[in-house]
Amino acid sequence: MTAENSPTATEAGAGAGRAVVTRRSVLRTAGFAALAFGAAAAGANSAHAASGTGSAEEGGAFDAIVIGAGFAGVTAARELRAQGLRPLILEARDRLGGRIWTDTFAGEQIELGGAWVSERHALVQKELQRYNIGLVTDPSAEVSIGPTTTGYRPFAPAEAGARQSALLGKLFAGAEEVFERPYEPLYRKDLLATYDRLSLRDRINELKLSAEDELWISGEPAAYSGGDSALGAWTNLAQWWALAGASPEGWFGLMGRRPVTGMTGLLKAILADAGADLRLNSPVAAIADDGRRVRVTTRAGKTFSAPVAVVAVPVNMWKTITFTPGLPAVHAAATAQGVGIHNSKKFWMRVQGATSRIAASGPEGSIVSTLLSRTQFANGEQLMIGFSADPGLDVTNRAQVQQAVRQMVPGLTVVDIKGQDWGNDKWSGGSWGFRKPGQLTAQYPAIQQPFGKLSFATDDIANGWSGGFIDGAIESGLRAAQQAVKSA
Repeated sequence: MTAENSPTATEAGAGAGRAVVTRRSVLRTAGFAALAFGAAAAGANSAHAASGTGSAEEGGAFDAIVIGAGFAGVTAARELRAQGLRPLILEARDRLGGRIWTDTFAGEQIELGGAWVSERHALVQKELQRYNIGLVTDPSAEVSIGPTTTGYRPFAPAEAGARQSALLGKLFAGAEEVFERPYEPLYRKDLLATYDRLSLRDRINELKLSAEDELWISGEPAAYSGGDSALGAWTNLAQWWALAGASPEGWFGLMGRRPVTGMTGLLKAILADAGADLRLNSPVAAIADDGRRVRVTTRAGKTFSAPVAVVAVPVNMWKTITFTPGLPAVHAAATAQGVGIHNSKKFWMRVQGATSRIAASGPEGSIVSTLLSRTQFANGEQLMIGFSADPGLDVTNRAQVQQAVRQMVPGLTVVDIKGQDWGNDKWSGGSWGFRKPGQLTAQYPAIQQPFGKLSFATDDIANGWSGGFIDGAIESGLRAAQQAVKSA
């Protein structure tokens, strides 16, 4: 929040153009890891009762069952309701949101999961307008801290931005041709045959950068890949670059603005229109489709039935559900291989010792990938956001985190901390979705197709903003609802 001790400080568009330019160095190298996460606001767990539900089985009968109460599932439920169907939503957690989680810390609204939206996210913008929800613009950094061959040192944001922009141009060279139509990822399938096999590490190696340039550019690809750039596909990040307009301005502009209500506030607005019967603490154990109805059984042994169902959980979680009949080969392979990143952590700190708003970024292999200042308090303390892909870091341990962040900013003292280890989250099986080399050409478009009376919704399988973006979740929820209505 800009000088924003209040979450309602800045509306959408106010100073937005300036924010993109000044953020160029602020929100660089692995900073996008933050796009993946946000938190559940108070009151987000309200259920909406559906009228006229039957009781032919223990849990009752419904027109449609949606499994998962994140943006994909809740969007699907709203669209099903708009078509006259009575949806039931089964959610494993005790809250809404899935990989979105709006919370409070140090008297501030925070996001433990996906945080930021952009004007490039057309579906999100449509939802914000629909529910009259404004945006808060986060402050730009006054100092950028980056890696050198002799350790971390401060840079002027303009200098850091120019350097990072040049390196991003090299990393993504050719992306606008490979993704000529970025919302149609297979449009240039002739080119994808070559490029989809490349990992981000393969691409970095091809560039033959100087040692210091590699330090500057390696952190972002590594963070998105869960700490190892060899795991993530170049095509995944390259598609995001193309979707962002294939420019540094568009890329940096993906960060920095968030719903004034918090991410969960927007989700609650969609849920209100869904009119769904929401059952929290209801993890699903089995889904059986006999060709006429779908029977969904929770781990507690309750069974619900409906003519159709939408499976709106991350791809990594499909393998935790027993499907009868079994999943198609492409779906089974995807969940076995995994799509969601397994090493990803986000933490918020109240710190002393930061005299300026900073943006610090580390290279591949660093314990902390990114630190960002957000709020400056009157007593001189700051609220900061941090990201890590290090499996050994406990982001709830103040002493551990302080030791790690001091490698970047030696004078910081962590007063209090709140964190979430998404890689080990039992209900998401990882954090944001990020494809591995070869998965785009092997999985699409089959992974988006319905299977009998089941359709699938998750940002992991979106055409456009796939992985870590609620725009992709909304896209997949809309498509799954359309598929379900045809099967009902």
